[in-house]
Amino acid sequence: MLYDILIIGGGPAGLTAATYARRAGKSVLVIEKNAFGGQITWSPKVENFPGFLSLSGTELGDKLLEQAMEQGAEVELEEVVALRVDPDGVKTAVCESGAEFQGRALIVAVGAKPRMLGLEREAALVGNGVCFCAVCDGAFYAGQDVAVCGGGSAALQDALLLSEKCRKVWLIHRRDSFRGEQKLVEALEKRENVEFIMNARVLELLGENELTGLVIDQNSVRRTLTVTGLFVAVGHQPDNRVFAGLMDLDTAGYAASGEDCLTKSAGVFVAGDCRAKTVRQLTTAAADGSVAALAACRWLDA
Repeated sequence: MLYDILIIGGGPAGLTAATYARRAGKSVLVIEKNAFGGQITWSPKVENFPGFLSLSGTELGDKLLEQAMEQGAEVELEEVVALRVDPDGVKTAVCESGAEFQGRALIVAVGAKPRMLGLEREAALVGNGVCFCAVCDGAFYAGQDVAVCGGGSAALQDALLLSEKCRKVWLIHRRDSFRGEQKLVEALEKRENVEFIMNARVLELLGENELTGLVIDQNSVRRTLTVTGLFVAVGHQPDNRVFAGLMDLDTAGYAASGEDCLTKSAGVFVAGDCRAKTVRQLTTAAADGSVAALAACRWLDA
């Protein structure tokens, strides 16, 4: 079957794009390699998405998927490993299983995953003490002791936000100076409940089903921190390699596209966290999804 629009990625951007495209009367297939809903499914509670006082990330992902499918979008759980554009402009997504799906237009919404520290049991503790978004999850650690790992502006901003809610914030950085904005460093230095741990790295995560502490190495000396939350802020990585021939990428690998979600290739659009942008939140991903879908519809109707 030749779909009007193929959407690669089933997170908030991709599923919002599917809903908008279906409401415009286009046939749509959403291809997702892991779990529909994207990274937000890692979050135990979401309180910053319009229209919902509180729900889990899994519930939000389910609602986005249900809405898209109720509108008539089709979905496939497959990993796209190659993308072919035929002379007539038809885009073919080649999947790891060998399956192929075709569409006239393509929306790339593969997101960007947080870089992990590479520790044993780190993935298992995601959502149970290991977090990647202080804006999303910081409120759940109010009055508790937490740590932030990273040295860029994102880590400094996370530590500032957490210092307003948490009893104690340890900021762990592997170098002897921060890479982030100096004004953020100065603001943190004024917070009595923030402590810098420089020239240090996390060696081990403690706790069985929930995080209870960290073992760190600082200047070749081991110490243990008792914390209930670890916010990892060592950057993100988009997975745009398969689509590199269809869009320009910046030095970090993000799609170099503006708010119009256009790319250099006719009929190819990009949405969500895989696009170069300054704010990556649920709401901006959903906004991109609607913009990309409507742009694709206009291109199809031209």
